[in-house]
Amino acid sequence: MGSEEKTKYSEEELQEFESLIKGKLDKAKEELNSLKNTLNRSNDSGTDSTAGNTKVLEDGADTAEKENLSQLAARQQKFINNLENALIRIKNGTYGICVDTGKLIQKERLRAVPHTMHSIEAKLRKQN
Repeated sequence: MGSEEKTKYSEEELQEFESLIKGKLDKAKEELNSLKNTLNRSNDSGTDSTAGNTKVLEDGADTAEKENLSQLAARQQKFINNLENALIRIKNGTYGICVDTGKLIQKERLRAVPHTMHSIEAKLRKQN
């Protein structure tokens, strides 16, 4: 490829990333729906015929589990939004370009974290 540094990915490369992202998006949406269903079920089953102190303990565990599920659902929703934003960047031609350095993000990093907007170089710099 010579000494010229690539500044953007080709159509074929972008299509590869697009199908990777769409696959992850479908899976993420399924997981979010599953989390929401589980949350709805745990909300419905709050009126068991359990008596006494065990009910109080169960309520505490139920509440902790609901909070955990809610956090997972929120994280999953954020992941979905990030993936959808990555698809928009593919369409507008800015996908794979680091927002901090302006350089192309390595393919290996994009395959691992397809919604990233930062190169490893920029991410490490931010951590220091």
